[in-house]
Amino acid sequence: MANKAIHCFFLTHFLLQIAHTYARVPAIIVFGDSTVDSGNNNQMSTLLKSNFQPYGRDFFGGQPTGRFSNGRLPTDFISEAFGIKPVIPAYLDPSYDIREFATGVCFASAGTGYDNATSDVLSVMPLWKELEYYKEYQQELRGYLGNEIANEVLGEALYLLSIGTNDFLENYYILPKRSLEFSIEGYQNFLLGICGNFITELYNLGARKLSITGLPPMGCLPLERTTNIMLGGACIEEYNNVAKDFNEKLKGMIANLNKQLAGIRLVLSNPYDILLEMVQNPEFFGFEEAAKACCGTGRFEMSYMCDKINPFTCSDANKYVFWDSFHPTEKTNGIVAYHVVKNSLAEFLW
Repeated sequence: MANKAIHCFFLTHFLLQIAHTYARVPAIIVFGDSTVDSGNNNQMSTLLKSNFQPYGRDFFGGQPTGRFSNGRLPTDFISEAFGIKPVIPAYLDPSYDIREFATGVCFASAGTGYDNATSDVLSVMPLWKELEYYKEYQQELRGYLGNEIANEVLGEALYLLSIGTNDFLENYYILPKRSLEFSIEGYQNFLLGICGNFITELYNLGARKLSITGLPPMGCLPLERTTNIMLGGACIEEYNNVAKDFNEKLKGMIANLNKQLAGIRLVLSNPYDILLEMVQNPEFFGFEEAAKACCGTGRFEMSYMCDKINPFTCSDANKYVFWDSFHPTEKTNGIVAYHVVKNSLAEFLW
C-alpha cells in the first residue's frame, strides 16, 4: 500500500502542477520502439508482441493492449499531463479512427530502431514506414478537420521520438554485420545521421515542436545483467558508457538542428540519470527491487516468455523498477514522464 500511495502522490502532484497550462499542445504524435508502442505490433506478423496477460494487468480495465508494461507508457502520462487524454492509441489499432487520432496517435513499433537492419531482426516496422504512416495520417486529418485547422494542429502538436536501444542491444552487440562494418563510435554516428534526417523530414512536413528521447542506462536492464555472470549480475558499464556517449552526441546534433531549421523547437528528453537513480537507489522511489523484473524470474522473460501461466510473476509490480527483463513498470514510466515533462518538455506548456 505504501508503494501505491507514493505512486499516486507522484502522478497526482505531477498533473496538478501543470494542468492549467496545457492548451498550447493540441495533440501528441509518437514515433519509436517498444518504450512507446501502444499496440501497433498487434497488427503485424512478428513474434514481438505483448497483447496478452499479464501485460496490461494494471491498465484501465486490466486489459493487455500491446504495451510492453503492466500499465501505461511514459507517452500516455505525458499526454495526460498536457491535458489531452490519458492514453495514446496505436495507429494500426482497428478499434480507433481519425476522431481519436486527431488529438494523439502512436506510430511506434516494438523492436525497431534507427537502423533498418534492426527492424529486420524481428520483422517489425522500420522507422521509415512509421513516417509513411504519418504522411497517411496527415491526409486523413486534413479530410477530417479541413486543411487550415489540420495544418494548425500538425504545427502545434508535440512530436515524441523514443528509439535507439534496440540498435545496440538487439543488433550491434549480437549480430555480426554492423559490428564488422562500424566501430561503436562509427555506428553511433551512423544512427545520428538517420535521426537527423528523420527530424528534418518531420520538419519539412510541418512539425515544429519535437523531443528526442536519449538512451537509458541499457547495461542495467535485467536481461543484460543476467548475461553479466562474471561480475555477479552487475550493470554492464560498457553499454552504459555507450548510452551516455550517444546522448551527448544527440545533444550536439539537436543544438545544430535548432540553428539550421528556422522555427523548430527541438529538445532532448534524457531518461538516463533518473533511471540510473532508480536502479541504484530504488528505496528512495518506493521500490524494493531493481536488479530483476516482476515478470517470471525477472531475469530473461519478455514477450511470450512473460505469460499468465508463469508461476514466478510478482503480485505487486509497484515494488519493481522493471516489469519484464527489458521494460519498466507503469510506476517507473510515470516517474520518468514526470521527470521529462519537468526538465525537458515544460517549455511547450507555455
